[in-house]
Amino acid sequence: MDGHIKAEIRALRENSKIAYVASVNEDGYPQIKAMMVLEHESLKVQYFSTNTSSKRVGQFQKNPKASVYYCDGERFKGALFTGTVEVCKDHATRALLWDDNSWKYYPKGVDDEDYSVYKFTAGTVNYYHGLNNTTFSAEEL
Repeated sequence: MDGHIKAEIRALRENSKIAYVASVNEDGYPQIKAMMVLEHESLKVQYFSTNTSSKRVGQFQKNPKASVYYCDGERFKGALFTGTVEVCKDHATRALLWDDNSWKYYPKGVDDEDYSVYKFTAGTVNYYHGLNNTTFSAEEL
């Protein structure tokens, strides 16, 4: 992967407060949800917190195919990551995203039964900017 493009993708992700996460429903249709970006460690593996009771947890457990999209609408840049989601309920994974704001959503703490984490693992990323549209494998990330 071109180092400049990788830097642009990383900057786009690091500057995004919201990501658009897509699951597949029981009828085979995509379902998109805006989610807060809580970590910036990796381009290949990304984490999101959610309620265990949400309908997307069930969708990902039935069909782990997913995509995550980050965009900068002012500069017409976008990065579409395609891969799979694992729903994690173990203490160590949930603790990765836990912060002081989490208490208001999960009053029983990091081990609250209604607290789960999506572990998204990318297979590819498609980057769009300035009429250029390029797809890379996750190994190139």
